[in-house]
This record gives sequence, structure tokens and C-alpha cells, in this order.
Amino acid sequence: MRADGSVIDTIGNEVPEGEERIRLETADGIAVLTLCRPARLNGWSWESTRQLGLLADRIRFDPQVRAVLLRAEGRAFCAGIDVTAPGGAITGATAAERTRNYYEGIRWVHERFAVLSRLPQPVVAAVQGHCLGFGFELALMADLRVAAEDAVFALPEAQLGVAVDAGGDLRIAREAGAGWAKFLALTGRRIDAATAHRLNLVQLVVPRADLDTTARALAAEIAANAPLAVQGIKRAVDAYADAALAPALDRVAMTAALTLTSEDCREGYGAKAARRPPHFSGG
Repeated sequence: MRADGSVIDTIGNEVPEGEERIRLETADGIAVLTLCRPARLNGWSWESTRQLGLLADRIRFDPQVRAVLLRAEGRAFCAGIDVTAPGGAITGATAAERTRNYYEGIRWVHERFAVLSRLPQPVVAAVQGHCLGFGFELALMADLRVAAEDAVFALPEAQLGVAVDAGGDLRIAREAGAGWAKFLALTGRRIDAATAHRLNLVQLVVPRADLDTTARALAAEIAANAPLAVQGIKRAVDAYADAALAPALDRVAMTAALTLTSEDCREGYGAKAARRPPHFSGG
């Protein structure tokens, strides 16, 4: 997504050298997607979204891939939006045009994320350190999640004056119930790996040193099973669990667009930068 609201060309398959946000490696029936910007705590951007969709499409049509491992380099899985990334802010000649551009931008993000979440192959996420905002939402799009004991999860968007814009709160409602989704999204509170496990948001919690080995072993266990059965099971469970997801995500996109263009959003980010409490007006 460009700042004027137009979508980046997703036809080309090339990622400029040195601009990789995600790396893809495939071996032994497992595709490994690695968030590879550890110096930025794997902060998310429009370009990260574009690359995710591009690589997920490659996985989708690779007959050798039977499972996917989503992991990250460094001390954090993903600490949320990288506010320093180019093209982060969307513009418009009027407030209405800017809101419309944000709405279409968030819908574009949903479409790219859906390429990952709707892969025929099951996705296992390995999470360490900070897993915040977009990072938490990304992990929730995996079918199974393995967390290191040092993992920390949160949806802090409301503290900044914006909505949870990629559907993470909806997926928490699916996994843990509406009450917990509201509790986490409305407060922005952080929870540790043990709490996330108790809420069914992660399936396994392991020592940090064992995270990669455990997650890879789980992906390999899935990859060893019959592909048609595995993919059929995933589709059936998702069809049941996500029955109401599509219309809810459209509402999420509109709410995100309205809040991202609000004065409260400007105040929230300004307060965070100044390290002071925000003063929200509701406008």
C-alpha cells in the first residue's frame, strides 16, 4: 500500500536485495517462513504484508510442502507495527478520502493475511519474546502455536486510539471466548505464555532453548500424515470456526479506517512518543 492509498504491485515476485522482511526455505516437506528483521524486533509494515502474501502463494502451489513453520529471528516474534517503515501513513485530499483509503488498505491487508490463514497446509507458529499488536494477530492466523516461556502477548491498539485492525480480537473470541477477547483488546493488557496457554491461545509452552526444535518437530509430525486427510481436517474445522469471520472482518476494516484517521489516533501516538499519558477526546 502506498501513501496515496494505491496498492503496491503484487504481480512481481522479486523482493529487492536487503529489503526482505520474511525469508522462505523449504526442506523435508516443511516450508519455513522466518521474520528476518531482528534489529527492528520484526516490526510489521505494508511491505511485510506484501511479502507474506507473495510467499504464501508460493507455498500454496508447492506440492512438496505438507506443513508450514512460521518463526522469527531475534529476541522478539514481532513487536507490532514498525512506525519508521516507509509509506506507513496513508494520505487523502479530504478526511473522507483518507478514511476510504485506509479502509481499502486494511481490506488489502486482510486479503494478504487470508492467503496465509487459508493455506491448505497447516501452519505452526513458534513465538518468542514480544508478540504484540500485528505480531499477535499474525500468530493467531496459524493453526497451532508453540510459545517460549518468555513470550509476551498483547493487543495494545486501544491504548493508541486505534482499533484492532487485522481481526486478532475476533480470533481470540473464537479460541478463548468473547469475554477474554474484550478483556485483552479493551485494556491492552499483556499476558505471559502460561496465561495464553490457559486461554487456549497457544497449544504448547516450552523453554526458550527448545522452541525451534519443538515447533519443527510438530510441523514434521503433521507433514508425515496423509496430506489429503490433513488438509481436509483443516478445511472442515476452519469452515465451522470461521463461519462468521468474513462479515466481522469487514466491520473491523471500517472501524480501523475511522480510528486511524481520528484525532485520538494522533493523540495516542503522540503521547507514546512523548512518553506521557494520552488524553482522548473521542474524536
